[in-house]
Amino acid sequence: MLDIGTGGGFPAVPVAICYEGLNVTGLDSIAKKIRAVEDFKQTLELDNLSLINDRAENLKTKYDIVVSRAVSKLGKVVEYAMPLLKDGGYFVCYKSKNVFDEIRDAKDTILKNKAEFLEVIEYELPMEESYERFLAVIKKRKNL
Repeated sequence: MLDIGTGGGFPAVPVAICYEGLNVTGLDSIAKKIRAVEDFKQTLELDNLSLINDRAENLKTKYDIVVSRAVSKLGKVVEYAMPLLKDGGYFVCYKSKNVFDEIRDAKDTILKNKAEFLEVIEYELPMEESYERFLAVIKKRKNL
């Protein structure tokens, strides 16, 4: 799994903790953020977490799953994610209540990148106030 724009390590660090058998890569272009997550990795002894200080456009590795949170509008982050996905892989993007507008605006970009929008998963953050959030799930089509 690749976490584009991992920032402080979310969701890469919790996923690496919960799924020890999954190789997780956190990617961020800001070295200071990668160094902070490297400290978490060492402290928590997360052998399944690797970190890359670079931009998504520069990577060549293909992943089964790509995730992103708070990086950019869906159309833009689809352009980053799709070249990094294996055929049949999934891209899961954390989004706010504007998710449906972003999906509509990204429709052509999704199709151009040989992908299909699958679903939106709605959830609430466990806080005193109601914070609705959404996961947009997109699948890269397999080449036939």
